[in-house]
Amino acid sequence: MGSATAWQLARRGRRVLGLEQFTPAHDRGSSHGRTRVIRQAYFEHPSYVPLLLRAYELWHEAERESGRELLTLCGGLMMGRPDSEVVTGSVRSAQEHCLSHELLDAAEIRRRYPPFRISDDTVALFEAKAGLVHTERAVQTHLDLAIRAGAELHFEEPALSWRATSGGGVEVTTRRTTYLADRLVITAGPWAPQVLCDLNLSLVVERQVLFWFQPPGGVPPYLPGHFPIYVYERPDGLQPYGFPATDGLHGGVKIAWFRTPLVETGAPETLAREVRVTDEASIRQAVRDLLPGLDGERVHAETCLYTCTPDLNFVLGRHPEFPQ
Repeated sequence: MGSATAWQLARRGRRVLGLEQFTPAHDRGSSHGRTRVIRQAYFEHPSYVPLLLRAYELWHEAERESGRELLTLCGGLMMGRPDSEVVTGSVRSAQEHCLSHELLDAAEIRRRYPPFRISDDTVALFEAKAGLVHTERAVQTHLDLAIRAGAELHFEEPALSWRATSGGGVEVTTRRTTYLADRLVITAGPWAPQVLCDLNLSLVVERQVLFWFQPPGGVPPYLPGHFPIYVYERPDGLQPYGFPATDGLHGGVKIAWFRTPLVETGAPETLAREVRVTDEASIRQAVRDLLPGLDGERVHAETCLYTCTPDLNFVLGRHPEFPQ
């Protein structure tokens, strides 16, 4: 969010200063892990679809201006029982916004994507325009485009405090100095509960773990063009999700829980960054149930942080007391 905001403001002719406490495209927050799902038939709620349609336009703009591939639209499966939230919500969004999609039964899912082991009552919405965002590449591209548009970006300079000034501006103090500005945009991610503590937003930071496994039978069946992004809602309500292989023949195939059943919450400074045996045991069982051919060597794993509201909808808007 921060890198994209810096670019969008700078390209509109604003004088932009960006402050980041870590290095560019770091792995301490949420926007890392090589890939993230992108889709239009958003099962969470149809009201997000117009935002997603605009987001696709902006992603393609960034690709054109940078000359880099930021999206891989390999298609996506939203799978589960016919009455699951993932399926019913995706269908609702697709129908309300006239999004191109297909409804697949279990036999067709197996025919198109043989690696999946699913029950006969599984169905899916297939969206051809779904796919993945290359996360670190996307963040770095936004930073590069922001600098090209005139933004000044400071890294490894944590903001210690901010306050509204009597003149209607803002003052931000870092370890190096104090800056004055007309407007302040806060995109603090997991640090938002601390930076915006006065708003009582009930934000909870969750520890999530991402895994890459090497399929013993080889990667080719999992390459883009042969394998989609997917979200699968199990009968118990848990949702493993995953991606095609994007790191060559030996880089593994990524899978994770959407909000792990072993969820831990806390401050970003104190949540464990190391990957535990229990983390792997949990996701391996999901692999064996859904994608048994992926049950091979773990080639990579990392943690990331989700910042969640009580209803899982975004918090976006002006500060209620300080509109600047």
